[in-house]
Amino acid sequence: MGYDLHFGWTGAIGRVILGATRADGGTRKISYHIGGETTLPLLDKDPLSPTPLVALEICDNPEYWSPIIKNFCGDLVNTVDEWAKTAETVYGADLVRLYLTSTRQRNFSDIASVGKTLEAVLSATALPLIIEGSNEPRIDSEVFLKCGETAQGEKLLLGTAEAGRYRSIAAAALAYNHSLIAQSPIDVNLAKQLNILLREIGVQRDHIMIDPYTGTLGYGFEYSYSAMERIRFSALKGDTDLAMPMICSAIDSLTIKEVREAEPALQDEMAVRWEFYTGIAAAAAGAEIICVRHPKTVGMLKLAFAGIRSGADFTDVK
Repeated sequence: MGYDLHFGWTGAIGRVILGATRADGGTRKISYHIGGETTLPLLDKDPLSPTPLVALEICDNPEYWSPIIKNFCGDLVNTVDEWAKTAETVYGADLVRLYLTSTRQRNFSDIASVGKTLEAVLSATALPLIIEGSNEPRIDSEVFLKCGETAQGEKLLLGTAEAGRYRSIAAAALAYNHSLIAQSPIDVNLAKQLNILLREIGVQRDHIMIDPYTGTLGYGFEYSYSAMERIRFSALKGDTDLAMPMICSAIDSLTIKEVREAEPALQDEMAVRWEFYTGIAAAAAGAEIICVRHPKTVGMLKLAFAGIRSGADFTDVK
């Protein structure tokens, strides 16, 4: 006797398209249709139902990056286009999330360099891209417009829009037909409110991904999980203002005490494990994209997701 995995749900998660192939006017080798679920995550064994995607996070100025990643990747972190290429060809990421950390300096004004960086990354990898700016609205208004123009037709995912700073990102997304990340501080009502604000200025539902903000395991993730679960329940019950796919990042896993104070010989493995299990938990809560920074975490998560879909045990993933 089979089981009904839909539990009487009446709603569905909307879809967001990331990446455009040549047939769609872009240059990416693949285009992802994120979302579309009609039940809770990781339950449906239908091969056509979506499996969570894994994005590797990189940056154009490693001064702001974790020493754990810099030690593992070596000189690679100093050449952002090669880093992006390696994310695809060696580490096996599904997407690349590029942090423009070079813009995170006071009075940054070299907007032309942002375009050149993005052009180099687009040439180096054929994966769909997620772009993060300076977190300063005055700077980002120009940064994201330059990114949007440079990658017009590529269907980027721009981030991160928050309640106090969403107009600059939304303007670029609207002008050049990209999607954006809407982040709220672990609160269902605030997530819904931000989505409504974005829609009021013209951003369509199918151009929004929700980031409910993710703490790491043991450091507040239980609150994130609860918020994500409630967002997904509301969406499946028919609340279209929350029926967007979710994206989560486990980057805090690299900075927690257990990782920082681990013996040098164990620090790398500890960081990977913490990222890995945070990512698994986020996927179980409903995240369609899991973002990580350690290259080893990418393959572990992809193997685990494949195992879960096939009914295998992922606890022995190495």
